[in-house]
Amino acid sequence: MKEKAAVFEETYRKYLKQVADLDHGVLVEKLGVQIVDNEIEVLFFNKKYRVSTEGITDFSGKKPLLKLSIALCRYLIMAPEKKPEGKEWCSFRDFKDAGPLTVFFTNEVEQLIAGNFSGSVRELENACKELGGYTSGMDLSYDFSMEFFSLPKLPLLLLFNDADDEFPAHCSVLFQKSADKYLDAESLAIVGSLFADYLTGK
Repeated sequence: MKEKAAVFEETYRKYLKQVADLDHGVLVEKLGVQIVDNEIEVLFFNKKYRVSTEGITDFSGKKPLLKLSIALCRYLIMAPEKKPEGKEWCSFRDFKDAGPLTVFFTNEVEQLIAGNFSGSVRELENACKELGGYTSGMDLSYDFSMEFFSLPKLPLLLLFNDADDEFPAHCSVLFQKSADKYLDAESLAIVGSLFADYLTGK
């Protein structure tokens, strides 16, 4: 575990150096982030984080989980040259390089949410609203659905069917088809796992 943490820390420091070389004006235009006092402010599920050469903190000065810091760095570094096409919703397994992580995503994101909120749709709705969720406006044949902005250009859709006499509760967490232009598969998996943790209070 210590070796893995050391690798994550090394990766984080490498990404911070890359972020320091980015054009702030371009990031504002392409990603919808804000620049305040030469620091990049980015929203992650409605919570603001500050990114600087010194590192990443929330507005209280607390450092977030290392995996979140890495995902935020990747989001800034991967800012696409032009606005990607493809607003259709798709599952995590549809993304290139998602293969090794699909079981993780199923177990630690979708099944975690489904199991935690089985028989508790109202609790799920309340948890979603606290996380900035909003009604998508789409006509969907699910017991519950809600849309989120995990990051300014990275929407996420939650679909949930509660348990009945025949089937257990089922949850799907979808991204837009263009999501892999903003984050690699590993970072998208991080976004999904943090989303599940926030909802379930894990």
